[in-house]
Amino acid sequence: MTYKINHKFKRLKIWLVVGVAIALLSISLSTIFTSPTPVIAKATPEKKEVRGVWITNVSSSVLFAPWAINRALRQLSLLNFNTVYPVTWNRGNTFYPSDVAKRVIGQPQDQTLTTFRLGQDVLREIFKQSHRQGLRVIPWFEYGFMAPINSLLVKRHPHWVTTSLDKNRNFSEGFFELELKDLLPESDEQSLLTQLQQSLSIYNVWLNPIHPQVQNFIQDLILEVVKKYDVDGIQIDDRFGMPVQFGYDPVTVHLYREQHQGKMPPEDFTDPEWMQWRANQITAFMERLYKSIKAIKPNCIVSVSSNPYDFAYKLYLQDWQTWIERGLVDEFILQVYRNDLPSFVEELEQPAVKNAKNKIPFSIGILTGTMKTLMKIEKVQQQVKAVRDRNFAGVSFFYWETLWSYMTPDSPQERRFEFKKMFPTAVSRPRLGSVGR
Repeated sequence: MTYKINHKFKRLKIWLVVGVAIALLSISLSTIFTSPTPVIAKATPEKKEVRGVWITNVSSSVLFAPWAINRALRQLSLLNFNTVYPVTWNRGNTFYPSDVAKRVIGQPQDQTLTTFRLGQDVLREIFKQSHRQGLRVIPWFEYGFMAPINSLLVKRHPHWVTTSLDKNRNFSEGFFELELKDLLPESDEQSLLTQLQQSLSIYNVWLNPIHPQVQNFIQDLILEVVKKYDVDGIQIDDRFGMPVQFGYDPVTVHLYREQHQGKMPPEDFTDPEWMQWRANQITAFMERLYKSIKAIKPNCIVSVSSNPYDFAYKLYLQDWQTWIERGLVDEFILQVYRNDLPSFVEELEQPAVKNAKNKIPFSIGILTGTMKTLMKIEKVQQQVKAVRDRNFAGVSFFYWETLWSYMTPDSPQERRFEFKKMFPTAVSRPRLGSVGR
């Protein structure tokens, strides 16, 4: 019996060898008789494009159920996205088990996340599943220095909060009475006023980005993530700054007087020199943070997502144009959350944008909708086309829940179909240090 089996295996091996030989011979003969002259395929550079999406806990449940986040990452991969920006810091809480947060705040991560996920490390699971699906992960430090007034962080460290001239640490309602046309281009007034009003809520305060202890805390959080996880990068956003009416707290005033021969800061918070001085302090911290990240992981992408420059600087003292000029940013995503195409395109044509996109990979953030603002897929397609026509590095969408779900104006199936048409094949991201695509 054994002999018969061995004999059969020998015959099978012989026929396999003969079959392979015939197949190779057929290919060779076919090449000889059908291609009298060699055909050399033209080498085409690989297209590179950022195709990202922000994953947040605000008006979204995707982080709180194991099946939800895994399903989301799988869908993104199947539709040829290549980057996710998961929330890591928001509303005074981390969204990963943090030793820094436990020491400074008193709890290691957001309590809702701990309850729903039984204390699991959701961020580690996102890294594991994303890298398995071919997605890059850039943890997103959403909300920057803004925190709820009733958060444990603010209750434990009230001296970290900056104030206005009248010593009010809450956002002043009187700020809305400012003539926005004096601070912003006319095209931005209506589209950004809603966003400003939502941010400048009496329920939020602002950690002082110039306070040494606040800087150490934020840097420790970011470096903890860089060390602890297999990060592709980290991202800070539009709240990584200071509202222009703030900065009259004792720490900031003392530092200003030290550098101005005892002179007090101007009472006019829009005074150009006072604005620039505060912006410079934030830039100095950005430089320190950038160097610290690179000292740990040189290839870690330092990504910034922010608003158009006039808005970012004049209202939040965030001088991202200088950050890019000084080489402190590896990737930039401009948040252009507009409902109509003309105002969207107008932002893409701004001189600051054109200048910056020639220096680093510069992408555009597109709004796919919110709970109150529904965006039809046709508008999303038009904006993606406008970005591609101008040779930006890619797009990122705010936010996951509104890409395709039952809260969108089009059916989930229709929207997934249209995204597949926008991203028909998989592509890689622009390399660190490259410009454009």
